[in-house]
Amino acid sequence: MAVIAVTSCAKLEDYKQAVLHAGGEVRIVEHGMDVTDALRDVGGLLMTGGDDVSPSRYGESKHPATVEVAPERDEFEIALVREARRLGLPIFAICRGIQVMNVACGGTLVQDIPTQAKTALDHSFKVPPHKPFDYAHDVWVDDNSLLARLMSERLNGSDSCAVNSRHHQAVKDIAPGFKVVATAPDGIIEAIEDQSARFCLGVQWHPENFWRTGEFRPLFEGFIEAAGAASEVRR
Repeated sequence: MAVIAVTSCAKLEDYKQAVLHAGGEVRIVEHGMDVTDALRDVGGLLMTGGDDVSPSRYGESKHPATVEVAPERDEFEIALVREARRLGLPIFAICRGIQVMNVACGGTLVQDIPTQAKTALDHSFKVPPHKPFDYAHDVWVDDNSLLARLMSERLNGSDSCAVNSRHHQAVKDIAPGFKVVATAPDGIIEAIEDQSARFCLGVQWHPENFWRTGEFRPLFEGFIEAAGAASEVRR
């Protein structure tokens, strides 16, 4: 069974359950830990959601709407991504996770979609706490991508599907070596991947919220499968 390092966050349970239901084992990692120890003997890294990434990490001044930054978490998670990349570990990054991964690898962020992207599409969809899996908008998926292959059943011959959405920041300048593989109808980047890696995928929505019903389980299953192969190589 592949051990997955999962970054600690406020809403951790759905991430844990998504990994467990896909056949993985969970190791929670958080700032204060040594990065090398955090990734020791793991097969993959799951980057979770949470607070805004500090704009100082990508060379920008703070926008008034950028709030609740967590400098210690930023430092730890950026170091985690870089070390996981160095080790060739599979990475699956969700919401804040895709933003951290992009910044760690040299990209930048839209700090506030409503004021900087001038879009009418609501990316910070407000839903009751007991219904985090309500859909907010569609994403258009690149046919030639890992994301499309993993989601082939859900796409069912189409190039789009509905996702949930709870974010006001997003990838802006994509990190070198990555490719945009999904966008919202307004052009906001919803998924990126490094196609030269074993598995390095980031999505802006929250597939973990669907662990009970399985709509996005293939994303986790593909990740766990890649993590298992990486674990065998590391032994």
